[in-house]
Amino acid sequence: MAMKLEGSCRCGAVRFAVDSHTPYPYQRCYCSICRKQDGGGGYAINVMGDSETLEVEGREAIGIYRVEISDNGSSHFSSAERNFCMKCGTALWLYDPNWPQLVYPFASAIDTDLPVPPSHVHLMLDFAASWV
Repeated sequence: MAMKLEGSCRCGAVRFAVDSHTPYPYQRCYCSICRKQDGGGGYAINVMGDSETLEVEGREAIGIYRVEISDNGSSHFSSAERNFCMKCGTALWLYDPNWPQLVYPFASAIDTDLPVPPSHVHLMLDFAASWV
């Protein structure tokens, strides 16, 4: 059964809701992209939502950032779109057209109480900041 997740940015300019069959914030990524772009404790916790159910208020305040990735001397921009509030900078959700049926809201932007995950997966540990 899907759980309706409601979220917002810090300043209140953006509010959103999405249905999720996986509302457990179980992944903690320590890569520089998650640490620097999305903040919070040095990692971003992603939750999956059904993109067809995404409802947004304040869309005019949303900016999209695509990360430039360097690999073996060449660089390209990620297809993933990191949506954020342009007024306060809150990371809201990630959308990737490679998986159009999904949207990945950041747990830090969710206002609904999330269930405690049964376990945690720590990713990209080689890139964790020394203070983690």
